[in-house]
Amino acid sequence: MSRCAWPLLRRLPARAGLALRHGGGAPRARPAAPSASSSSSASSGDGGASRAPDTSLFVPVPLKPGLGGAAEEDVGAELTRPLDKGEVLKNLNKFYKRKEIQRLGAENGLDARLFHQAFISFRKYIMESSSVSADLHIILNDICCGLVLLGHVDDLFPFFLRHAKQIFPMLDCMDDLRKISDLRLPPNWYPDARAIQRKIVFHAGPTNSGKTYHAIQRFLSAKSGIYCGPLKLLAHEIFQKSNDANVPCDLVTGEERLYANEDARQAPHVACTIEMCSTNTPYEVAVIDEIQMIRDPARGWAWTRALLGLCAEEIHICGEPAAIDLVTELMYTTGEEVEVCNYKRLTPLTVLDYALESLDNLRPGDCIVCFSKNDIYSISRQIEARGLECAVIYGSLPPGTKLEQAKKFNDPDDPCKILVATDAIGMGLNLCIRRIIFNSIVKPTVNEKGEKEIDSITTSQALQIAGRAGRFGSSFKQGEVTTMHRDDLVQLKEILSEAVPPVKAAGLHPTPEQIEMFAYHLPDATLSNLIDIFVSLSQVDGMYFVCNIDDFKFLADMIQHIPLNLRSRYVFCTAPLNRKEPFVCTTLLKFARQFSRNEPLTFDWLCRHTKWPLAAPKNIKELVHLEAVHDVFDLYLWLSYRFMDMFPDAVLVRDIQKKLDNIIQIGVCNITKLIRASQSAAAPGTAEAVSEDFPLSRTKKDARVDSDHHGAASTEALSIAVEAAGLRRAKNLRPSRLGSRQEDLKSYGRGSLAKRLLREGLLTQEMLRQLESEWQDQHRNGRYGFGSKRDDQHHSKETGKKRK
Repeated sequence: MSRCAWPLLRRLPARAGLALRHGGGAPRARPAAPSASSSSSASSGDGGASRAPDTSLFVPVPLKPGLGGAAEEDVGAELTRPLDKGEVLKNLNKFYKRKEIQRLGAENGLDARLFHQAFISFRKYIMESSSVSADLHIILNDICCGLVLLGHVDDLFPFFLRHAKQIFPMLDCMDDLRKISDLRLPPNWYPDARAIQRKIVFHAGPTNSGKTYHAIQRFLSAKSGIYCGPLKLLAHEIFQKSNDANVPCDLVTGEERLYANEDARQAPHVACTIEMCSTNTPYEVAVIDEIQMIRDPARGWAWTRALLGLCAEEIHICGEPAAIDLVTELMYTTGEEVEVCNYKRLTPLTVLDYALESLDNLRPGDCIVCFSKNDIYSISRQIEARGLECAVIYGSLPPGTKLEQAKKFNDPDDPCKILVATDAIGMGLNLCIRRIIFNSIVKPTVNEKGEKEIDSITTSQALQIAGRAGRFGSSFKQGEVTTMHRDDLVQLKEILSEAVPPVKAAGLHPTPEQIEMFAYHLPDATLSNLIDIFVSLSQVDGMYFVCNIDDFKFLADMIQHIPLNLRSRYVFCTAPLNRKEPFVCTTLLKFARQFSRNEPLTFDWLCRHTKWPLAAPKNIKELVHLEAVHDVFDLYLWLSYRFMDMFPDAVLVRDIQKKLDNIIQIGVCNITKLIRASQSAAAPGTAEAVSEDFPLSRTKKDARVDSDHHGAASTEALSIAVEAAGLRRAKNLRPSRLGSRQEDLKSYGRGSLAKRLLREGLLTQEMLRQLESEWQDQHRNGRYGFGSKRDDQHHSKETGKKRK
């Protein structure tokens, strides 16, 4: 290269820097992006200014320094001279401290955090590279040599910005990302539904009011229809009811397809779980059940999608009156009017003035509602200890087992007349219940931030559960509701007397297409990070919210190291599983790994993994494992409908799943024996507890108790038992409840609390004898184990004075 070209080479970067200092500079060319019209059409609507992204989610892409080599010449050093890295470092630090540079960075999307990260990477890249680009080398040389006319630290900004956009590629496409994640006009996502004028009928009323019955009658009389329900059991019930009425109807759930026609031709009617409804198929009538679940923090998006996207001439919506205003407002944005049909409860429901207080007071037709498996096991054991049979229903049981337990309880000729259940009975099962008895009125929940907390049940939850008593058409013409414990009854009456708060917003969820377009712009980002950035940039109006994505991100992080294309990865991450079940999560990981190798998941492979065939459970731990295996079979079937070639043996898996369902039914029917076996296998005087879905967080004080079983152990052990019994509640508990806990503690010596804990299975006679013995020893030794901490401190001081 001739030396006459050097001044031109030196001036080009300087002019670029000067242009940037005055706000100029040409944008870097990018390849054409896929069309974002379907997702970004909302950007044309009125929605306010774009909010600033959460830059803590921006993960820098690592850049390797230029190491040079024999085949790579250092052109910059040839044109000038080798760089003095010490001088380079001084000038880079001077560049970083310049306020003008920081302001320019902010104008280009680099807030203080990103600016700092980008500079650290830029400095490391220059200092560790054996050679840099010729233009950057020449500028650095001019600056280090003090050639002010040719070089100034500000002239580094174009190179710094280029580096920043390499490690943070989202800076170069922020406008595109904002358009893709604009969620302000969801009705525009469904052009087929917008092309027709739909009739919207809202059937509003409490449980057992006939609202769903009237909607289903219209469904059955239509030429074609779709029923969308929240549970597989509900979809299966409508499937059977339709076919029994000679209305051919198919069943579609995530794990199952059943056809009314033997040749598997699609019937004009279909009953499905709401996530599986088609927004492309035209129907005469559509039924959307339990519309109030549109506010559900995890699944609400499915109701929003059905409400806005179903292509039906008539949409019949069933649910609580609390959702009327939101549905009306949503339909206003689509240009559709809502006709409201109000219904009243068909049978009376009475809140009793007395609590059950003892299981000795149970009557045929009673249902005790618990909010944890451990309570289910404890109560059922105590009931059968009284010579009574009881049916058991909780969420993780297979649908077939739930139906068999319900059938056993409903059968007038069966000696089983008591039901112990979780709030899984709130919908999807027809039960002949005379009286609902709340064992507790606090329930583990997940708030809008995805955090677990213990809180009193809501009015909506209480009404949904209590309304199962005295169902129309059952042998009980009126229903009753009460609590197990007297001090819960006042609060339950208050909860039931309150108005159900209106449903204020509908859930939304990123679609695979939106995430694919995000991935095009950010090819090096992980799926979990893409989702985070999407939610951070997303814009919604007041009628919508973005659903909780913690489960999705958990699975995305779990399988991130497995090489999968984006669409397949997205499907695996939407698989319905309980992430608190280690065996199920491990199986999904193995499925994904074998899928990535293009190796089919065969029936033999699955049998080896699950150790099939399996025997009937001998204790509670084995029963819980069988439930997890059933979930694994469900997972296989769910994936088989999405990757038929890779999960080819769905028919064989369904056969063994039915056999496993029968095995689990045997275990549930013998649940008392399993509990006794678990107790005998555990340490004497203790009961084996299963892992809860939402374990209470333990305090540091509780942790110390675990390592110290002497001294004041009786006090702490009882405190733990009281907490497990639900007496130590969340922050919103009324003072009267907290006061009653203190009275319960004080009454320990008289036995009232001890009896209560024994009834609930949280203490055994052996544990009680040990507690009494330790308490008496402490009393004889001058220590009052059941006093307050302040009393203990005061007692210690007094003892010290006496000793002196």
